[in-house]
Amino acid sequence: QVQLVESGGGLVQAGGPLRLSCVASGSTLSINRSGWYRRAPGKQRELVATITSGASTTYADSVKGRFTISSDYGKNKVYLRMNSLKPEDTAVYYCNAVTGWGAGSQTYWGQGTQVTVSS
Repeated sequence: QVQLVESGGGLVQAGGPLRLSCVASGSTLSINRSGWYRRAPGKQRELVATITSGASTTYADSVKGRFTISSDYGKNKVYLRMNSLKPEDTAVYYCNAVTGWGAGSQTYWGQGTQVTVSS
């Protein structure tokens, strides 16, 4: 079992930065991939960025060049640095962790942190 807790959300003006943090506890050594997802009002949850235990990263096209995902597995933390925020980035942001591989994999979610970008 892995427990995830996000922090760092809030209200920010368009163009401003914000950094989200996610701390994991429990069976953290089994995490092979972490990520950030978001759900905007009236929309489905979507991928924002992922990072593997080997530090390979992926990003949604909408955030490439503006957001940076990083991890400090020694501290069981994953971060999302968000720059040049836009009103359309407003959403609840969720931390995600995946353990295991293939059919044996399990996915865990945090409770979410609200990010609101004002125009």
